[in-house]
Amino acid sequence: MNDIATPKLIKQVIIKVIFSLLFICLLLFVPAGTMNYWNGWLFIGALFIPMFFVMVYLMRNDPELLQKRLKTNEKEKTQKVYLFLSIVICILTFAIPGLDFRYQWSEVPLWLVILATGIMVVGYFMFFTVMKQNSYASRVIEIQEGQKLIDTGLYGLVRHPMYLSATIMYVAMPLILGSYWSLIPVLFLPLLLAIRILNEEKVLKNNLPGYEQYMQKIKYRLIPFIW
Repeated sequence: MNDIATPKLIKQVIIKVIFSLLFICLLLFVPAGTMNYWNGWLFIGALFIPMFFVMVYLMRNDPELLQKRLKTNEKEKTQKVYLFLSIVICILTFAIPGLDFRYQWSEVPLWLVILATGIMVVGYFMFFTVMKQNSYASRVIEIQEGQKLIDTGLYGLVRHPMYLSATIMYVAMPLILGSYWSLIPVLFLPLLLAIRILNEEKVLKNNLPGYEQYMQKIKYRLIPFIW
């Protein structure tokens, strides 16, 4: 295991971040018809500034996990469908606010925009915490060589804390971007995550020692006391 990221991995990360930034900028500012869309810039800062520090941390402390997070080649058919639909939701979530800003469909108050920004940052911190607690948190559904069951930390609260943190972030995004209408595609995210989780748990139950007992111990998959 390398203690620090290789130049090749650093290059991959830089390319990935630049591509993601350009992609989000296109989705936000082209529909808005202007670069003078302050909600868009606020969102970009709230997303990419924490991301920068997390990337640096992983480069220095867990480059193998960082490499796993770059993977997108799902093996499970169900997960491939999930990936496609999640991309569609992502595009709609980012494109609608720009149109909303251009045509003034929504009037999200400043206090709610600020609150949503704080919630998203908290969600990202949860995401980072999960990665610190579980070095097997790959982006794709797979059983890795030597993988061990993680049942402590946030995994002692729900079975899929990374998806919980992602849900928190996604729900906050439309409000940061000043668009109530963008909440509509986000409403489909929990359904997609439920499909992904059920398939993922089938794989883990059949292939990861101790996971079936873990499912009996930790009752809730995504949201405490609900599901």
